[in-house]
Amino acid sequence: MEQQKSILITGCSSGIGLAAAKILHARGYRVFATVRQEKDVQPLLDIGLESLQLDLRDYRSIQSAVDEILERTGGTLYALFNNGAYGQPGAVEDLTSDALREQFETNLFGWHELTRRVIPVMRAQNEGRIIQNSSVLGFVTLAYRGAYNSTKYALEGLTDTMRLELHGSGIHLSIIEPGPITSEFRKNAFAAYKRNIDPEHSVHKAHYQAMVKRLTTQGPVVPFTLPADAVVNKLIHALESKRPKIRYYVTFPTYLFATLRHLLPYRWMDRILAKI
Repeated sequence: MEQQKSILITGCSSGIGLAAAKILHARGYRVFATVRQEKDVQPLLDIGLESLQLDLRDYRSIQSAVDEILERTGGTLYALFNNGAYGQPGAVEDLTSDALREQFETNLFGWHELTRRVIPVMRAQNEGRIIQNSSVLGFVTLAYRGAYNSTKYALEGLTDTMRLELHGSGIHLSIIEPGPITSEFRKNAFAAYKRNIDPEHSVHKAHYQAMVKRLTTQGPVVPFTLPADAVVNKLIHALESKRPKIRYYVTFPTYLFATLRHLLPYRWMDRILAKI
């Protein structure tokens, strides 16, 4: 009998991570759904998922979760879906180095540490899938998203490099690049904004007022927003195809900007992006 394929997913308390955990579990995968906060573990256990705490900012937490998962599986792991992340809004000139560092700790360095710890396992079994949940903002930029933009740009470069270095190992790497997706992203971004940005003493104060309105609006705020299942559909292909794609676009804006950035001069792209 073929062994049940296992997958470690980060950021499963809501949004894409939660949808991926539920759908893949129903599809027959052994899902290890990890969350940053201990309070979010029990709700996942209650719906039949194997859930653990894994704080991407804490390398001891990463090691503890990986050790526990490998103990449960007998030392194997088929796939890793790096998904847990947040967006720190704010003009680059208003971001402290600490705020930027915090963004990188969660969105990049934690992913790197976790990935490094599972690669030897996948090498030993001569197979594995590593899927990185990036963003349309991993290849085009928007104003006031500098911290998030920079982590996703860095993630894409790091992943492209790893793909070259893991060639022939049996480990496949894919990047998913969603546009607007229904999730808790704006809620978490607003919390980061309140924590790290001082709008009253900023030349960008007027823009921040509009930003707060957008971040606190219930429901989709831009056209072409899709449910989290749209990302999971691409994730399934990356997990199950014999020849998974290197990049998966999700939502119309992602396809549009991927095309425009190759066709238009930089200054034309700047004009378009500045209007968004």
